[in-house]
Amino acid sequence: MGFAVGDALGVPVEFINRERLAAHPVSQMCGGGSHGQPAGTWSDDTSMTLCMMDSLAEKGIDYADQMNRFADWLWNGTNTAHGETFDVGITTKNAVLSFGRGTPALECGETAEFSCGNGSLMRMLPVAWYLMKKGFPAKLTEETAAVIHNASKCTHAHPRCLLACGIYCSVVFALFLSHSLEEAITMGISSALDYYQAKPAFQGFLPEFFSLRELASWPGEKLSGSGYVLHTLQSSLWCLLHSTCYRDCVLTAVNLGEDTDTTAAVAGGLAGLWYGTSSIPEQWLSALAKREELSQRAQWFWEKI
Repeated sequence: MGFAVGDALGVPVEFINRERLAAHPVSQMCGGGSHGQPAGTWSDDTSMTLCMMDSLAEKGIDYADQMNRFADWLWNGTNTAHGETFDVGITTKNAVLSFGRGTPALECGETAEFSCGNGSLMRMLPVAWYLMKKGFPAKLTEETAAVIHNASKCTHAHPRCLLACGIYCSVVFALFLSHSLEEAITMGISSALDYYQAKPAFQGFLPEFFSLRELASWPGEKLSGSGYVLHTLQSSLWCLLHSTCYRDCVLTAVNLGEDTDTTAAVAGGLAGLWYGTSSIPEQWLSALAKREELSQRAQWFWEKI
């Protein structure tokens, strides 16, 4: 629910820069804007997360099934707020098209430098839940990392995307194990970086992610709301680290500008885990498209896994 609310808050102002939002900041659930959608409408972030939930709950770890569900969402509007798909990343769309042409699921994701977007990071939360509840270690191991990386590879196969998804899941694991928010974020990042430092395939990209160790001391001006996967990871973790409630976390994320729905969704999912559903403003929840269905689907997923 925290993820979907963050997504919906960001939809109307997607692509708007930070300077413009500084003059007219988002403070409530609005409609119209960039996509002309009603207030409370969530986007591809929540749709693809629902696809992942459905697949994991019904099929377990099955990458072809994940891709089939992404195709059903993209072409048929399944798992959308209002029966239509209005927002999709180019890399994700290319992967679904490739899968439709017969490419195996784990070979559909692009590896080019321009394909380091956040389109796989935004749907990783159910993967982390699934791994924990199915008895996998709550940390990155050969087995857990393979599941996380493969789930990303279906659409985003560049090592940066795999790194971001692995580090993100490591933080999710730590949120369940820690008594302090700062401790959880620090432990999740450090544990993941230690894991990847022993992996030659990631050595050329890992130094870029060392910046995550310094987030506590970063000024907000250093953040970017772009769709680049490292920026989304940095910004969502920074917003969580520098807030004291769900509301402040997601509003800070939205008002970074640019890829507002994804930054706020990723931050909102983490904030929802830490602060609980009761921390989400009721005014926002009441405006959320398919609120009751989303709540029921979340409960169903939790029970199934």
